[in-house]
Amino acid sequence: MAIKAHEPETGQLNNTTIVLTSLCAGAIAGALAKSTIAPLERTKINFQIGKNPYSTRKAFRFLKQTYKQEGFTALWRGNSATMARIVPYAAIQFTAHEQWKRILNVNLDKKKSPEKLFLAGSLAGVTSQSLTYPLDLARARMAVTKKTEYASLRQVFLKIYREEGIRTFYRGYIPTMAGVIPYAGVSFFTYDTLKQFFKDNFHPNSTVYPFTSLLSGAVAGMLGQSSSYPFDIIRRRMQTDTEGKYPTIVATIKYMHSTEGLWRSMFKGLSMNWIKGPIAVGISYATYDNIKDSLRAVLVAKMNPEKGKKSL
Repeated sequence: MAIKAHEPETGQLNNTTIVLTSLCAGAIAGALAKSTIAPLERTKINFQIGKNPYSTRKAFRFLKQTYKQEGFTALWRGNSATMARIVPYAAIQFTAHEQWKRILNVNLDKKKSPEKLFLAGSLAGVTSQSLTYPLDLARARMAVTKKTEYASLRQVFLKIYREEGIRTFYRGYIPTMAGVIPYAGVSFFTYDTLKQFFKDNFHPNSTVYPFTSLLSGAVAGMLGQSSSYPFDIIRRRMQTDTEGKYPTIVATIKYMHSTEGLWRSMFKGLSMNWIKGPIAVGISYATYDNIKDSLRAVLVAKMNPEKGKKSL
């Protein structure tokens, strides 16, 4: 017989166990989501930092040329750096989100405050991004260079440290924070709101179905990334700058305005984000929720073996 899909009673678990299950589920969710869309992410970054105008046709041409010239695995170039970053990033972000909601008493509110939901998401984004930022910069460098320049993640860190200094590891940090606040706030707020809506109206006595989580995450990803996209462009330019063209946010904006036109350059590649963003965020949120709930259900069942047998 199948196990009923009820949410585990997390009140029976101590906070350390809750944190550990969140870290594990978040790490797996982030790795799966980012690996799925890695070729699209590399394509987006290349257009974000270049002068060539973006189009879907040119994006697929880039993928095709990369495959022909460097091989199939080159489409995932920089993904090792992505994994080194996304595993701790996603683990910290999801765990921080749950803990910030606990600190802000979001889960205790019968009618969840939109302001608190947005704040919890934003704080989770700031927490995770701040702790893993150098890995994000290294991933961006690997995505836009050939293997001969940066053969490994270790080489990226050594070369940047020797040639550009330790401060370079946080180049683009300010626009990143300016972008992550609306991005994480909007995406977590949207996801929690939609998930609660589906739960209240369609299946109030059971956990949210994986497809519902996937759909809610996809909508959350599209809205979140659209709200913060210009900041993403600025940070990528600053992160990958080795010629001193983008020393500050203002200088970056001025250069983009004079060479490409501000509006066009600020939203270059956004349509690619509308493809990869919903896919990645949908997979990430759905995977996290299902793995987290499964792990906690197993732990609760071990604590209450007789109750676990009755649920079968």
